[in-house]
Amino acid sequence: MEAFWLALALIFLAELGDKTQLVALTMACRYNARVVLAGIFVATLVVHVFSVLLGGGVGQLLPQSWVELAAGLAFVGFGLWTLRGDTLGEEEAQRGRGRSAFWVVASTFFLAELGDKTMLGTVALATSQPALPVWLGSTLGMVLSDGLAIAVGRVLGTRLPERAVKLGAAFVFFAFGLWSAVEGARELPAATWLLVAGACLLAGLGSWQALRRAAARRELPPCPAVEQ
Repeated sequence: MEAFWLALALIFLAELGDKTQLVALTMACRYNARVVLAGIFVATLVVHVFSVLLGGGVGQLLPQSWVELAAGLAFVGFGLWTLRGDTLGEEEAQRGRGRSAFWVVASTFFLAELGDKTMLGTVALATSQPALPVWLGSTLGMVLSDGLAIAVGRVLGTRLPERAVKLGAAFVFFAFGLWSAVEGARELPAATWLLVAGACLLAGLGSWQALRRAAARRELPPCPAVEQ
């Protein structure tokens, strides 16, 4: 169960403010929220099957210490990615008009998730954690994160505080990534500590840059009448 809760928490945070969450919010402006979340759930289940299989394969091929180091460095990278933020392209925002709502959401979310940091985060987790709980936990984390954002938008007519969410999520990624990298480097040659030091430097510089400038707010299109 530890792997399940770890995957749920980290992917929940990774999804906050992510490009795929912008897809979810845009779709929720046009379709029933339950249909949107159902499409997200199915698309995420499919994508993350491949993620955990890929991560499990890598975990079998590499020594555990290298796996921990690589996963830790990857999560530091995800923290920097979170601080940079994502944008939603016009093509993704407009995709699927005139088709079945469920399949529009599922196909759009599937394509948006490929290569996204939540998919790559699931791969990284699966290198050192059991596949099934990571698969289920990461999928549920995505649905809960997007459901929370949709609910806040519907109830309060606003979005989650983007800058605070970015900084909080990035801090968690940096902490988890550096901890994992240090655990892996302990069993490896001393030269690998240069990688850990570099990761610490990148995390510090990224945080400093994020605190220096206000994050540019991305505007979502106004919500027309919701299709049932």
